Amino acid sequence: MVKVIIADDHNMVREAWALLLSRDPRLSIIATCENGEQAITICQQLNPDVVLMDINMEPVNGIEATRAIREFSTQIKIIGISVHTDLPYLNALMLAGANGYVTKNSPGEEMIKAILLVIKGEKYMCKEIADIQRKAE
Repeated sequence: MVKVIIADDHNMVREAWALLLSRDPRLSIIATCENGEQAITICQQLNPDVVLMDINMEPVNGIEATRAIREFSTQIKIIGISVHTDLPYLNALMLAGANGYVTKNSPGEEMIKAILLVIKGEKYMCKEIADIQRKAE
């Protein structure tokens, strides 16, 4: 079973992702966090398989939290989640060490697909971001 932590500063978003993902028997939501600081601490304590990391959080944002997690673990997979489709956000998160990126406009099935692919060691970009990247090339 894939152990997942959800880090997002909006309670409703955390609850929605937890509810949706907990329906998949391959996934186990082991914790939720309301900011990057909590995500770092909980990752050190619980050693999850995957972290769903919002980008815009205070006091520590998702990019800083991803960097900090990479300092003590290369095994934890990190998927950025954001409303932002701007490539600078994506690039900053990926440079910080993330394994994937899914926008909040993506369907739940796409998040499950992303989790299962990054667990296998693959990178994942949601369809919305892949389309934007293609148009930018």
